[in-house]
Amino acid sequence: MGLFDSTTIQQLERGLSGAANEQKAISQNIANADTPGYKERRASFKQSLEQASAEQGLQAHKTNNKHINFSNGDKDSYINEKTQEMYHANGNGVDIDKEMSELAKNQLYFNAVTDRLSGKFGSLKTAVRGGS
Repeated sequence: MGLFDSTTIQQLERGLSGAANEQKAISQNIANADTPGYKERRASFKQSLEQASAEQGLQAHKTNNKHINFSNGDKDSYINEKTQEMYHANGNGVDIDKEMSELAKNQLYFNAVTDRLSGKFGSLKTAVRGGS
């Protein structure tokens, strides 16, 4: 096991990836706030995690033929369209105030994970230098 094979670092990396996927979905929503018929989209953390696992070569081990197969899916399969809400007469389902709130919340989450990752690398740097 190498120095950077830490489970914590991998989890933080996945958290950043999930936040980046959510950022992409939110920015698409904001960009299409006035597009007729456009529906709000959200990133699915579960699908984002599955995508990250697939990209890292992690495979599910089936112990029984009745177990469900796992698939990688499309590159942007982590973004789901929500069709149940319509805020505008033109069929647009984007609430700009909600999107700005989600954007701020996602930014706070991203910053928290980035700070934690920075602290982890700082600890590794101290360890490599011998505690000085």
